[in-house]
Amino acid sequence: MTQNEKKDSFIVQAGILAVAGIICRIIGILYRSPLTGIIGDEGNGYYSSAYNIYTIILLISSYSIPSAISKVIAQRLALKEYKNAHRIFRCAFYYVIVVGGIASLFTFFGAGVLVEEHSIIVLRVFAPTIFLSGLLGVLRGYFQSHKTMIQTSISQIIEQIVNALISILAAYLLMQMVAGQDSSTQALYGAVGSAMGTGSGVLAALLFMSFAYYVNRKTIKRRVDRDTSKNLLSYGQIAKIIVFMVTPVILSTFIYNFSTSLNQTIYTKVMKYVYHLSSAEIATSYGIFAGKAVVISNIPIAIASAMSAAMIPSVSGSYAQDDIVGTNKKIDEAVHTTMLISIPAAVGLFTLATPIVTLLFPQPASIATASSLLRCLSITVVFYGLSTLTNAVLQGIGKVNLPVVNALVALILQTIAFVGLILATDLNLYSLAIAMICYSLGMCVLNGRSVKKCLGYRHNFKRSFILPSIAALIMGVGAYGTYQLAYRVISSNVLALMIAILIALVIYFVTVIRLGIIREKDFDSIPKGYMIKRLARKLKLL
Repeated sequence: MTQNEKKDSFIVQAGILAVAGIICRIIGILYRSPLTGIIGDEGNGYYSSAYNIYTIILLISSYSIPSAISKVIAQRLALKEYKNAHRIFRCAFYYVIVVGGIASLFTFFGAGVLVEEHSIIVLRVFAPTIFLSGLLGVLRGYFQSHKTMIQTSISQIIEQIVNALISILAAYLLMQMVAGQDSSTQALYGAVGSAMGTGSGVLAALLFMSFAYYVNRKTIKRRVDRDTSKNLLSYGQIAKIIVFMVTPVILSTFIYNFSTSLNQTIYTKVMKYVYHLSSAEIATSYGIFAGKAVVISNIPIAIASAMSAAMIPSVSGSYAQDDIVGTNKKIDEAVHTTMLISIPAAVGLFTLATPIVTLLFPQPASIATASSLLRCLSITVVFYGLSTLTNAVLQGIGKVNLPVVNALVALILQTIAFVGLILATDLNLYSLAIAMICYSLGMCVLNGRSVKKCLGYRHNFKRSFILPSIAALIMGVGAYGTYQLAYRVISSNVLALMIAILIALVIYFVTVIRLGIIREKDFDSIPKGYMIKRLARKLKLL
């Protein structure tokens, strides 16, 4: 296989994983709307409080397993050490059984200390999912090490579909069981049903991945039996490899994602013990923030992250060959691509916040608050998109400790700002939004400085930031005006929003070409770019 063929193969696999991630996000946002309609903002609050703690424990115990295991096994496969690769695979299972089992037990029995009273039972329902996620992570990492993302992608979609169906069904049935009791009890049972959906999704994905391994077991065994290499790793050596590979990734991922749980804990404690709000009031307000505004803002962040992540391995390859100029060029293209998505997405969320929230979460009492919070969070789409990219670049060039330090510094700064705001002002939920802005901006600045220091990289501000911002602002004005006009004519939020988004896409497409942000040769590096180029030529844009 030639270098170009290898590159094309990678692009195809990365594209498959990116598309799966986008589909999962869309399914996630679609099912959250009817689920919120069932369990309400209060139920959303109980669920979000438990889910944040569950996520942190998952990050520590098994979240980084797929990437870490795939790297370790891939190294052995490249050397055709199939016996060692399979030994690592088996040892990884022992690792997650022990670590995942301990984490699950800790979550179940420590729930009373980790969350407030009403969220305890929800967190306990999450506990078994942590153990199952570890096993699932090993299987996904094994297939990824063979440079195939198909099994992982299918399992992710299955997981999200089952999660959506069971969450809605279980929440509805459990709330029906306590229909005669107070609203807080009903909301709590609804949150439990939603947590059951998460576990069911992971179990379904685990069964699929186990089946995929079963189908390939004969091929795997035959290859292992043919391996005549004598340099077999002991299980002690393998354990050290796994620990030293997993630990830095876990630490970086943990700190990078810890801000959400830390802010939620601070917010809950301050609201309860300083402002003396009830658990129901706290859960309801936090549910609006975490279950609505944050969920919506995460969609474009995920898309930008998936697309930029597809370019990182080539950055790592250039750096390994000491091609600093080539590395910086690829980083520049990655930043350019990410900003072309993130900036218009942020402007779109800002200008169309109310119709988007009305469509996805049509509870009248919280539309105004959720919309305002979404406008505040829209800028984090840009900051998180860029910081995620620079985080991956630093890890790709082997500077794994720098993202950890940067995340820790940004976390300290945002915590100081958040505590000051929530105690000294009456901003309430908006303090959470400002804290997220501070954290994402801090990560952007600190990671950017680290990349510049390590590689001498400098942003092309005009091409990557200024021109896309101009195009996005023009798009935003057009989208807002189109929505207002369409809504007055047809009085349908759904149709008016669809028309506004369609017009916005056309305006942005035309503007980025006219401003020279995307040049004719740029289409050649995009999968199926020739089709877009052909369309642009027909429209006389090129």
